[in-house]
Formats: sequence, structure tokens, C-alpha cells
Amino acid sequence: MAPKLPQANFATLPVGAKIFVAFFILALISAGYYFGVHMTMEEDIQNARRRHEVLQNDLTQAHERQQEYLKLREELAGRDALDKQNMRILPETAEIPAFLDDLNRLAELSGLRVGNVQPRPEAGEQFFVRVPVSLAVSGKYHQLAKFFYNISRLERAINMENISLTTPTKEGEDINLSVSVLATTFRRPNAAKGK
Repeated sequence: MAPKLPQANFATLPVGAKIFVAFFILALISAGYYFGVHMTMEEDIQNARRRHEVLQNDLTQAHERQQEYLKLREELAGRDALDKQNMRILPETAEIPAFLDDLNRLAELSGLRVGNVQPRPEAGEQFFVRVPVSLAVSGKYHQLAKFFYNISRLERAINMENISLTTPTKEGEDINLSVSVLATTFRRPNAAKGK
């Protein structure tokens, strides 16, 4: 038979040995926890912090890009509105029917009689094309003043040039003036035609 080894009982160990064993077991558990759990948690925390910093930087850049996008979108909307306004002032086509309708409507609103309307040939300039129309109207002085004022209030650019008044005529108690004028509007030159 094999010889029996003496069995040590924890209860029979001296206090110093018990403290050493308890400290040793506690040290093993602490080392196991530190290397098995704490180190991996520390790495996870460091990785999470790095990821958080990257995401925070991405978020900051996204906010900056969003602000820039909103600014550019607002600028584009302003430019679109300005371009639409400029297109009403200086259209790409002559739009003679609309121009003549505006003149006729304003003459009627002012109480004038339209006698002669004669479109003239266009004259090209460097940045615009002149679209002249000879116009003869008659009415009272205040009606004429109202007509010219209403023309100045239109969105489209219109010049009233070569205004000539004839000798006033008396019709009953009213004194009427006959006016011949060159009403000139403008359009953008057509790049395709070279005008």
C-alpha cells in the first residue's frame, strides 16, 4: 500500500498561515478578475471613448455641413427669386402681345383713347435689345399724367421716349391733348442668334 500523506486541515493551521492562504486566494481572485474582466472592460471603455470621439467629430462636421447647406439653399432661393424678378423686368422674348395689352389696359384705365399702335424694328445693344412701339393716345392732361405714372409702376422695364404733344383741342368744356410717344421695352439678347 502507498504511504498516507498527512492531511492538513485549514482549521488546524496557525493564524499567520490562515491569513496567508486567505490573502493568496484573494490575490488569485483579484488577479483573475483584473486580467479576465477588468482589463477587457478597460479596453472596451477605451474603444468606446475613441468611438464616441469619432462619432462626436462626425456629428460636429455633419452640423457644419448642414448649416452650410441651409445657407446655400437660402442663397439659391434668393437668387431664384431675383432671377424671376429680373425675368419680369427684362424677359428673354419680346412678348409684344403682352406688352401691347399692358399699354392698352393702362390707357383704358387712365381714360385715354388709343389712336395708333405701330411696332417698330428691334435694335440690338450689347446687353439688351430695344423693342420700340409707336403709340398715339389722346385725352385730358391728368389722364395722360396718370397713364405715364401707371407705366412707371409696371414691373417690366419701359421707357417713354420722344413724347410730342399736339395743339390742344377743345371738346365741349374739356381740353384734350393728343400725344405721340415711342414706348420702348427691352428684352435679353438671344445668344443663339448672336443678337
